[in-house]
Amino acid sequence: MKLVIIGGSGAGKSTQAQGLCTYFNIPLISSDQILQDMICAQCSSEAIAAFCPEDFPQKNSIPKGNSEQDNGGILEHQHRFAISSFSYLGNLAQSYMETGELVLDEIILESIQIQLKKSDFKDNWVLEGYPSIAEQAEGLDFLLDDLGHNLDWAIYLQVPQAVMVNRCMERFLPDDLPEIVQRRVETFYDRTVPILEYYDRRRRLLTINGDQPPQAVQQNIIDLLLTSQ
Repeated sequence: MKLVIIGGSGAGKSTQAQGLCTYFNIPLISSDQILQDMICAQCSSEAIAAFCPEDFPQKNSIPKGNSEQDNGGILEHQHRFAISSFSYLGNLAQSYMETGELVLDEIILESIQIQLKKSDFKDNWVLEGYPSIAEQAEGLDFLLDDLGHNLDWAIYLQVPQAVMVNRCMERFLPDDLPEIVQRRVETFYDRTVPILEYYDRRRRLLTINGDQPPQAVQQNIIDLLLTSQ
């Protein structure tokens, strides 16, 4: 079973994705976790630079070694350079998140690809938080085709705009400022709704009333999935 969970900010995507993974015992791919990992890599990069700036690789720098004894140092430099590269993506992602904009597709898709190539994700997975617009859904389909995966269902959590805003404000997250929350909701309605048409045309869309208690929403999803097999 291969699923994506879509919906606006505050629709309950993370809650339902985690619940489905537990119920069906399948792994989760979370775009939010991917972004957090990138930002953590950014912090690791800055920590390394602060601790030993003279050894931290700068842009276009390539460490060189002349003997087998240098291999350890080369590997350490390469490791730091990898962290630096990933942290650069994290820095880009954070700048988008702070303004309520959608993060660059290339950043997310590359991370999703890494996950899907793992053996644990061969047959079953739930992807939460991505795609958000029709163009991203098409890009994801291309990626899945390349990897030999076939998406079973896109589960849309339908929640009124006012409910999404209230839910976001109740979470008390650092980036859930009123203006950012409103921007996310507006972004969803302006740019995300066409994704429903994309999946509906491919007969892979399941629409769920998300304006219910989480347990009721999850049971509705499970019932639809079991009857749609």
